[in-house]
Amino acid sequence: MNKLNHIAFIMDGNGRWGKKKKRGRNYGHLQGVKTVEKVVQDSLKLKIPIITFYVFSTENWKRPKGEINFLFNLIASYFKKEIENVTKNGIKINILGNTFFFSKSLKKILNDTIKKTAKNKKLIVNLALNYGSKNEIKNAFIKLKKNRSKVTESKIRKSLYTRNQPDPDILIRTGGQKRLSNFMLWQLAYSELYFLDKLWPDFNGSDLRKIIKNYRSTKRNFGKI
Repeated sequence: MNKLNHIAFIMDGNGRWGKKKKRGRNYGHLQGVKTVEKVVQDSLKLKIPIITFYVFSTENWKRPKGEINFLFNLIASYFKKEIENVTKNGIKINILGNTFFFSKSLKKILNDTIKKTAKNKKLIVNLALNYGSKNEIKNAFIKLKKNRSKVTESKIRKSLYTRNQPDPDILIRTGGQKRLSNFMLWQLAYSELYFLDKLWPDFNGSDLRKIIKNYRSTKRNFGKI
């Protein structure tokens, strides 16, 4: 039985789901948030310590401005409304990524959320926002060079956004694509990868449990026989 500490999600397919329903891409993003809520609740029930959601990549700035603004407003309004429930459920929120280019109001909401949930211990939820793994690794080397530190695997790890956290045991990507899309390239080196054809709003607790069951019985060698 493999121990499960961390699951990462690439939540692909929200926009396609909305268009498929003839309601537009933004409607798909709204439904995607509901799936995130369900996954968080399932993770609490299953006592998974850490989950990470790939919310917005450094490449997503290429999307239409209206869609980008909708996504950021969706994040801001969610934490404004739900911060009490998040705290009550013992959820700690971390942000992975560079928030420098976000609006002052969004940065304030995110910083307030991080502070208010900092002592919560039931579940860590990492939100990868304006996140790019190549940039994360590059910045780790810049940091080590600036501090004149010896470059070791351990020191690189401690210079990443996920320092002090175990790497994901499982990566789940919905939406039918089989690629990592510049997500946690260092951390996913030995993760078990699961690619689903389902679009993210259709992902459910049954899918999650099935994947976890498969993971528990998978032989993980880490280079050994």
